[in-house]
Amino acid sequence: MAVKKRLQRETNAMTKASATARHRIALVTGATSGIGAATAQKLVESGCRVILAGRRQDRLEALRSRIGDAAYILPLDVRDADAVQNAIAALPKEWHAIDLVVNSAGLAVGSAAVPKARLQDWRTIVETNINGMLNITHTVLPGMIERDFGDIINIGSIAANWPYPSGNVYGASKSFVKQFTLNLRADLQGSNIRATCIEPGTTETEFAAVRIGSQQGAQNFYNHPNLLKAEDVAEIIAFCVLLPRRVNINTLEVMPISQSFGFPPFADDMQVLD
Repeated sequence: MAVKKRLQRETNAMTKASATARHRIALVTGATSGIGAATAQKLVESGCRVILAGRRQDRLEALRSRIGDAAYILPLDVRDADAVQNAIAALPKEWHAIDLVVNSAGLAVGSAAVPKARLQDWRTIVETNINGMLNITHTVLPGMIERDFGDIINIGSIAANWPYPSGNVYGASKSFVKQFTLNLRADLQGSNIRATCIEPGTTETEFAAVRIGSQQGAQNFYNHPNLLKAEDVAEIIAFCVLLPRRVNINTLEVMPISQSFGFPPFADDMQVLD
């Protein structure tokens, strides 16, 4: 009897995971630009209805005008736990059964090394990249557990795996994203809920302009050939979502073909020590 129930459960799960994501409801944070906006567009093309979450309502409205009725606008600051809970609880009934979350809201602020970094910049990174992800996940996960169906996709970074000068708290925050995803996956073992961390390399978005604080600085940052585009990461996310339910991509690290793993390993201008 137990084997029969297991087989029936697997059959039901496979039925839900068709070649499209039809009838699924996705919540995409950071949907005002970059990877979040591209992912929302791609998921709609794949058959999802998508809740567009972000702080800039004008950007959300512009994206919805392109996507159409398959999108619902949810102006939201993911750093505010109470606001997250209240906003999701107040969703219309037809948008309430969220079964796919893409935690894309994230940033880096400042490019100073640790000795010169501003504490407030660190706090902003932690509040957005870590607390924001936790607030969304903690609010939406109970519904997925009740329905025994869902996907949580967290956007990490190669900065979690490859330290670089001035990466400090940003890299550490993305290490948290990766490890939380793996621990979440462990806690969900035996359920039909998947957890995945996507770790992109340099992707040409508004990220650098926010981090550096200037468009010229961002242009210099992205002055390399063959960088990733937000649409590339969106394709990867859709790929993970559309796989058969028996498949869980735990982590997926991706770089542009022009990027490699390390920075210059030697401080050649350092004084010679005994």
